[in-house]
Amino acid sequence: MSVLVNKDSKVIVQGFTGSEGSFHAEQMIEYGTNVVGGVTPGKGGMKHLDKPVFNSVQEAVEKTGANVTIIFVPPAFAADAIMEAADAGIKVIIAITEGIPVADMMKTKSYIKERDVTLIGPNCPGVITPGEAKVGIMPGFVFKSGKVGIVSKSGTLTYEAADQVVKAGLGISTAIGIGGDPIIGTSTKEAVELFVNDPDTDAIVMIGEIGGTYEPDAARWLKEMGNPKPVVGFIAGQTAPAGRRMGHAGAIIGGAEDTAEAKMKIMKECGLTVVDSPAEIGATIAKVLGS
Repeated sequence: MSVLVNKDSKVIVQGFTGSEGSFHAEQMIEYGTNVVGGVTPGKGGMKHLDKPVFNSVQEAVEKTGANVTIIFVPPAFAADAIMEAADAGIKVIIAITEGIPVADMMKTKSYIKERDVTLIGPNCPGVITPGEAKVGIMPGFVFKSGKVGIVSKSGTLTYEAADQVVKAGLGISTAIGIGGDPIIGTSTKEAVELFVNDPDTDAIVMIGEIGGTYEPDAARWLKEMGNPKPVVGFIAGQTAPAGRRMGHAGAIIGGAEDTAEAKMKIMKECGLTVVDSPAEIGATIAKVLGS
């Protein structure tokens, strides 16, 4: 049992022959991910990185049985790429692309709602189940297999948390980078729910940042569920000024619950273990697991 991706996932790459798609597809293949082909309209029939290239996702699914896709398509066309994958019956769609217009994402989100699809991202580092599949842009060597699930809005903090967990003598079941855009496919709560339901995950690291209500929503849901698994939380942006966008498009303090301080307070009140610095993640997760 694993969350979203595993050694049996059949992965295609949309934007396969572009520079980003090529570079990261090669890394994914080297990691051992089962990449079965890619899609670049107009280049169908050729081989790239020793894998077949298809003109459409539909064709790729028919020929390879693909059930996971990763999207490296320029922002103007990325929403169409997501909808094309959903139409073709792909169940896990991971959109790496940054800068997709908000209006496009609003349309895309309502479109895929009808289609029983899990969208991770956009503007995310992807998903990794260590030792089985890396569908994203994260440095695979940082991650070792284990029982700690990671949910993060930040790419670099995903790697930092993984490094901390591994140095504490533990490992990661799956790490999900949900992305930092204002509109994303899978919320923190939905990702946390996947880990709560995963028998291979004993504890969860939840990394958030200022802006939006994803982390308070997840914390309140966990409390409602009786806090079924220990969760260590961290919120980035503790010194961020109100009203100014910080890094991610979604990282802007708009309401009372958007500040790091407010989110950390809610998380503590809901029974989560909250750390003030990412440097404390590893030791704290080891402590809550009693190892």
